[in-house]
Amino acid sequence: MMKKIFILFLLYLSITAQSQNPAQQVKEFDAYVESSRKLYQVPGLAITVVKDGKVIFKKGYGVQQLGRTNQVDTQTLYACASTTKAMTATCMGILVDEGKVKWDDPVIKYLPEFQLFDPYVSRELTIRDLFTHNSGVGNADFLWTTMNISSDEILAKMKMVEPSYSLRSSFIYQNIFYLAAGKVIEKVSGTPWEVFIQKNIFEPLSMTRTFPLLSQVKDVNQSHPHYSMNGKITLIERTSADAIGPAGSVWSCADDMSTWALCMLDSSKYKGGRLLKGTTWNELFKPQVMVTANQFYPTAQLTKPNWTTYGLGWFQQDYKGKKVNFHTGSLAGETAIHGQLPSEKLAIYIFGNLDHAEVRHALMFKAFDHFALGGTRDWSTDFYNLYKKLSEDSEREKKKQEAARVTGTNPSQSVTNYAGTYTSPLYGELVVTLQDNSLLISMNSTAKATLDHWNYDSFKGYYEKRWWGQAIANFAIDSKGKISSVVIEGMKFTR
Repeated sequence: MMKKIFILFLLYLSITAQSQNPAQQVKEFDAYVESSRKLYQVPGLAITVVKDGKVIFKKGYGVQQLGRTNQVDTQTLYACASTTKAMTATCMGILVDEGKVKWDDPVIKYLPEFQLFDPYVSRELTIRDLFTHNSGVGNADFLWTTMNISSDEILAKMKMVEPSYSLRSSFIYQNIFYLAAGKVIEKVSGTPWEVFIQKNIFEPLSMTRTFPLLSQVKDVNQSHPHYSMNGKITLIERTSADAIGPAGSVWSCADDMSTWALCMLDSSKYKGGRLLKGTTWNELFKPQVMVTANQFYPTAQLTKPNWTTYGLGWFQQDYKGKKVNFHTGSLAGETAIHGQLPSEKLAIYIFGNLDHAEVRHALMFKAFDHFALGGTRDWSTDFYNLYKKLSEDSEREKKKQEAARVTGTNPSQSVTNYAGTYTSPLYGELVVTLQDNSLLISMNSTAKATLDHWNYDSFKGYYEKRWWGQAIANFAIDSKGKISSVVIEGMKFTR
């Protein structure tokens, strides 16, 4: 009996030693990443994992573009998208350390021209508020996605965007305020944000393959965006975030993100110095605002955090009793995620080239388990099933809306009467032209769609960029019986 127990004990030690063998760990994780990539049908991934001050895993998978043979490697350039926000917060932290700005200074001290719909908010908004998504002003991404206007014009139009709730009363994601932060950085430092971030972060860290703007990316070793349409993975047009650069325009690769991840994990230290004072680095990761469940990621349905917060450019939650700092990045057809498990000195960065492929979350939590916390949960399969269900729920909701359509109706006017030019001081210009019995709409010559009669005075169809989904135009008739205005996705244009 004792001999049997002894043999079992030796077997346990052998298995434990094997599971803790770094080479074996890497091999197992490598295989898991590739199987996960195939499950989610992501054409190409790039990933790096750092721990205890070292890069312990770094690799590219798949191809840069479907139909071609160019393999992804650790030098392949990808869009960092909203993981840029942590970099912009670090830029502001550098200026805080230099005594040129304070987190709780009013924004109008530096940008008196930056006015919001509510004069009280314009007066009270602080530098800190620019980073925490709690200004009360809702999503205003139409200003850069459907309009071809300058950054200054985008900020000027914010005065016309009505608030969704009162200042600091809740959380709603807001990209434009990071653009405002970039303008403060420019005003205080005397150099544009894209120059400041290059000189103060990328150059000190020797991030030679990191670019502040898409317009600066010329290297052919770059990923291309893809979208799943009708069950087929398709190459799509790239989206530029240069107009709101500080919110999401940086491009980089796994090699450089290894350096960035190590720096951010180790209190902003790098070989030869540090980017921030310790107190300022701590401020970036201190929970600033609570994030409500409906504003957090669906992944919480499985990770079941006790709390969810936002720091300065970082989402936060607890996982297995440990604090996690992370942020995703998403542009059409392109994804990223940067995750930290500070207590274990572990961080991961993942790039992907398939729209909202949530394998990024799966690999982040798998890395936390595999390299630090233990556990064998198959996060890729579990998250895949979760998002599949959410997608199916969304499709059912669309079918309900389709079923609610009132059939047998006709437009109240001749279709030709709907054609014309409609304008809005906030949303720009909408041109409606007639083609057979369909309406062709062009919003600021950027967002285009073909609409057919839906019911009554509503027309519905797909955007030319199919990954934008469907558009519904609801026309209104004035007291004189003339078509006076049209509303598309909450945006009202008048004749």
